[in-house]
Amino acid sequence: MFVASGGDDEAATAPPVLLVPGYAQPTEVMSSLRRALERDGRRVIDVALPSRGTGDIAASARFLADVAAGTGAERVDVVGFSAGALVVRAYGARFDDGARLRRAVLLGAPNHGARIAEVAAATSPELCFGSCLQMRPGSAYLRRLNEATGPDEAAYTSVWTAGDSFVRPPSSAVLAGAVNVRLQDVCPGAKVPHGALVGDALPVGIVLEALGGELASAPGREDCRSLSRRGAAALTRE
Repeated sequence: MFVASGGDDEAATAPPVLLVPGYAQPTEVMSSLRRALERDGRRVIDVALPSRGTGDIAASARFLADVAAGTGAERVDVVGFSAGALVVRAYGARFDDGARLRRAVLLGAPNHGARIAEVAAATSPELCFGSCLQMRPGSAYLRRLNEATGPDEAAYTSVWTAGDSFVRPPSSAVLAGAVNVRLQDVCPGAKVPHGALVGDALPVGIVLEALGGELASAPGREDCRSLSRRGAAALTRE
């Protein structure tokens, strides 16, 4: 269940939101979500990872830490999409020396690996390096990340969809210590593929609620309409 939004005044005084795209993705992939957040009154910063996030996850996390510090803000909120979610986790766990990270939302996160990385490593090893190798299920990197004490003191929300054909199995997104939200547990008929996690009304509504501190626990079916409406309003508001 979630509580009512605090309104535009609260959003205006909230920390900046950093958006972290996935593997080999440009920042534009999150443009719909960026506009929705801006229309909701948030200051948004696109994070262009080195080598578009194809390199070592730890190196990308160090870069994210530098971007967060460069905002000059005491706290930041971060949204990570797909492989970018692992960068967010590594930042919070290892490189957030200033304890800036306040809230983190992970969208379609391969927290326990993605089979597509395993297939790529086996069939095209010359093309699977850096974070691709690290995202293989059971990789040493993921074991270290997941054997840690869990998410740091920041509030984490992990949002995923049963219709994810990129991160397989989709339940790889489930993260101990986070508020875990499967879209179909909120709206049973939701047909949201991996790429739509950053632009569909339902996940956008959940992102807005999570970043506003309004998700103490996973929402349920009774929240389907209100969350979808909130996301749709932010996506279409002029």
